Amino acid sequence: MRCFSNSINFIFLLSLVVFSSCKKSYSNLEDGLYAEIKTTKGNMVAKLAFKKVPVTVANFVSLAEGTNTLVDSIYLEKKFYNGLTFHRVVDSFMIQGGDPLANGRGNPGYRFKNEFHPDLNHNKPGVLAMANGGPNTNGSQFYITEVPRPDLNNHYSVFGELVMGAEVQDSISNVKTDANEKPLEDIIIEEINIIRKGKGAENFNAPKIFKNHFIQEIRKEKKRKERAKAIIRDTKEKFIEQQEQATTLPSGLQYFISKLGKGEKLSENTIVKTHYTVYFSSGKLIQTSSLEKAKALEAVNEKRLNVNGYQPIRADISPDADMIPGFKEGLQQLCVGDKATLFIPYHLAYGESGNRGIPPKTDLIFEVEILEILK
Repeated sequence: MRCFSNSINFIFLLSLVVFSSCKKSYSNLEDGLYAEIKTTKGNMVAKLAFKKVPVTVANFVSLAEGTNTLVDSIYLEKKFYNGLTFHRVVDSFMIQGGDPLANGRGNPGYRFKNEFHPDLNHNKPGVLAMANGGPNTNGSQFYITEVPRPDLNNHYSVFGELVMGAEVQDSISNVKTDANEKPLEDIIIEEINIIRKGKGAENFNAPKIFKNHFIQEIRKEKKRKERAKAIIRDTKEKFIEQQEQATTLPSGLQYFISKLGKGEKLSENTIVKTHYTVYFSSGKLIQTSSLEKAKALEAVNEKRLNVNGYQPIRADISPDADMIPGFKEGLQQLCVGDKATLFIPYHLAYGESGNRGIPPKTDLIFEVEILEILK
């Protein structure tokens, strides 16, 4: 009995020594939330920006501590990163890890959105950020940069930076790799330990924050869908009212002028600059050239916006021009400055076969604004 008691005391004492040693090793760290990344090449410590990008940090911390409740069942209550590898290494760029499949295609069983903060960017070495396969496809994979890479800003979510172990990152980035940038000898993440210093870090409830994020996203998506339905409904009601007042031409085309311009009448050989917005007859938007209209319909395409893609088009409305007949005929009824709605039956649009995402026998509705005559 005495020996058993002494053994317990020895183990308890040993654990206290190890714990105290660990705390002492990082006693110089200021208040904050940190990740100690232990690897077969040495240890790194990253400070996590939990106040600026709480969702991204909550994901990383809950995976590291095994408290993430949204992972696939095989990962539940397991410290996700322990035993994984840095599966992709590029010298003078970055080291990437956190993939349970070690091939760049693994994830924890979910995806979550990008999270950016203006203070967090790739302006220095040692940046910790999420790796992904495209916008809003973050999971468990992360990378640590070796050099500044400002071209990655606003594409990949930065959520921390190295405060210790830059030489370890460098030694990993220098290992020999195969043609797929995978190390020839596994660089293993032995464990990731989360270090909390100060009340803010201690009170950071990673699993709750991350789970609440998904609940909020579901609510937002529900509201977005409801709003989209309301916009389509209101748009269709507007078109029904306009069509009742529209002028019908012998071809079957109908047009309604919602705002009279004061400019020159267009002829059939005119080339004009015009904004357009095209809809299905249900009121559902297909496409628009007008940023103002896209905003009103809550349908701004960020990629298009970033390349200044919302611009009026140059429309040749002459008989031989390569535009659908109903669009050309509709514009020929208008003057510069007019805003109008064109109700185009399918035989004056893309006909029996359809085209470019337009199903066969589809009636279309165009809203147009004639800006100027070019020729």
